[in-house]
Amino acid sequence: MKGKFIVLEGPDRCGKSTQAKMLYNQLVARGKDVILTREPGGTPTAERIRQIVLEPGLDVRPLAELLLYEASRAQHTQEKILPALEEGKTVICERYTMSTCAYQGYGRGIPLETIDILNKIATRGTQPDLTLVFLMSDKYFTQRGEYLFSDRLEQEDLAFRQKMRKGYLEMIERTPNAYLIDADKNISDIQARVLELLKEHLIIV
Repeated sequence: MKGKFIVLEGPDRCGKSTQAKMLYNQLVARGKDVILTREPGGTPTAERIRQIVLEPGLDVRPLAELLLYEASRAQHTQEKILPALEEGKTVICERYTMSTCAYQGYGRGIPLETIDILNKIATRGTQPDLTLVFLMSDKYFTQRGEYLFSDRLEQEDLAFRQKMRKGYLEMIERTPNAYLIDADKNISDIQARVLELLKEHLIIV
């Protein structure tokens, strides 16, 4: 692909949306042609799927949840991500395949082999050039969410979040160009680390 694909991963409330917007602004200021998007969602069809999969109180079984995420990803990748990369644009995406492994694999207990197969189908084998995984102490999950609306997955308990965190840490070790970002730090320090990694990977100079 001509463009660069940057994915910001991590659990809810870890600050990745804030960092994604800041990174977008930094790259635009440097003259880059940038797309900022998210999963699930990113296109009208995928956003409709997002509404279903995250609706509080809705009974979505683990396998159905996985397939909804993959349907959203297939639409998003084909309609938005791949065309942008082929045009030489930089794509910043909040979450991608690693989140599905963390939530539906480690969290829900669906075999990772099954998820890997579906991820490859949905993405057509598309891999990020750089994956930044934002992880925070669990105390901040409660503090940051005190006045926020909680979607269906944010309402999961501590045990689920611990399994998900373990999954992220293990996947960082085996995923090329994936890095842990300490999301307990302040916003400016986190942004500095993000930009440092982009420079290391020659995405910016």
